[in-house]
This record gives sequence, C-alpha cells and structure tokens, in this order.
Amino acid sequence: MGALLFSPPSVVTVAVAGSDALFPVRRIFCVGRNYEAHAKEMGVAVDREAPFYFTKGRDAIVASGATIAYPPGTSNYHHEMELVIAIGADAWKVSEEEASASIFGYACGLDMTRRDLQLAARAQQRPWDLGKDFEESAVISPIVLAAKIGHPKTGRLELSVNGTVKQSTDLSLLIWSPAALVSHLSRYYHLQAGDLIYTGTPEGVGPVQPGDVLVGRIEQVGEIHLTIGTPEA
Repeated sequence: MGALLFSPPSVVTVAVAGSDALFPVRRIFCVGRNYEAHAKEMGVAVDREAPFYFTKGRDAIVASGATIAYPPGTSNYHHEMELVIAIGADAWKVSEEEASASIFGYACGLDMTRRDLQLAARAQQRPWDLGKDFEESAVISPIVLAAKIGHPKTGRLELSVNGTVKQSTDLSLLIWSPAALVSHLSRYYHLQAGDLIYTGTPEGVGPVQPGDVLVGRIEQVGEIHLTIGTPEA
C-alpha cells in the first residue's frame, strides 16, 4: 500500500449527554417536508407515500453553543429546528418495529439553509446542494440516550431568535416518525453506527442576521444554542 498523499480528515464527533464518550459521525441524512404546515409555507404539496432526503457532509457538523460565520453566497440564510436521530447499530431492511433497536439516541438540530440558493435550484429542478450542504450547516446538541428517554412520539419543539419564538410544534405532528424514517432509509442504505438523520423542520422558518442568537428546545431531548457571526472576509 502506498503512502497517503496528505493527512486524512480528523474524526468528526458529537457529545453524548452525561458521558465523556463521543459519537463519531459517519453520514448525515436530512428529511424534507416532514411537517405538513412547513410544506405549505414553502408552497409545495406533501407526499405521504414516502419521505425524501438530501445529505450533508461531515464538515457541516457544529456543536451547540458555537458562533458561526454568516455563510458566503447568500442573502437569505434560514434557521430550521429539528429532532435528530443518532444511529447506534446496523439497520438493513428493518421493519418499523425493528427500527428502534438501532437508534442510539436523539438530539436537537439546526439545518441551516441558504434559502435563496435552495429555491433557485428547486425552480430549475436541480439538486439542493448549494442551499443545504455547506460548512457549518448542521448544528447539533449533545445526544441523549434512547435508553434514558425512550423514543419520543410527542413533545414540544421550539426555536427562538433573540428571545422571540419563531418555530413551535409538537413531535406528534411529524408525518414520518423516527422509526418509519429508519425503516424506510434502511431499504436503500446499510445504516450503521454513526449515521445521523435530521428529521425535518416545522413551520416558522425564517432569515437570520449577524449577531442573532438562536435557542432551541425539544422536550426530553434538550436545548441547542447558536450565534450568527459576521461573514468571513
């Protein structure tokens, strides 16, 4: 075997609540239009026959509490508050009943979005990558073990910007539950420990500006904090 041409990227990890152990991130899947009210505010119909997905690279991961730069190439940068599933065991063609056994835990997440770029791509029937998959666009809180909180089917999800509530819903309004998402994805991917699934955002998404402070909460799961910094030079 030949020598590596350059050093490989470091392992990307997420904190685990109440533990010194770290969750190494393998892949990031994100679910689109998983709340009916959000689909309506985006001017699109909900397809209840099957969920759909996009992905983000591991360099999108940012820990809760960070300050991140306002990203390049956009003038319409949006927050999207979400429940995140952390996979802890292999799942391949599992049923919904079997899916929960592969879930290690849950976290609060922010799917930060360059909305203008996403909508421009959508209008041209092109992929959403420029709008969704960019550095520091997947913010995440420490993971809470499913063994501790179970698999939440209900619970308040809320996001405030500068102290004003912008997003508020209940997990019971998810079109596709965590178990349903894991089951469906496992028909197409060999899900493995380290995979994350951002489960979709409710209505109330909107723009943020440099200096804004975001605070999100999901009942039983925890809190997430983010500050928007100035654009990079």
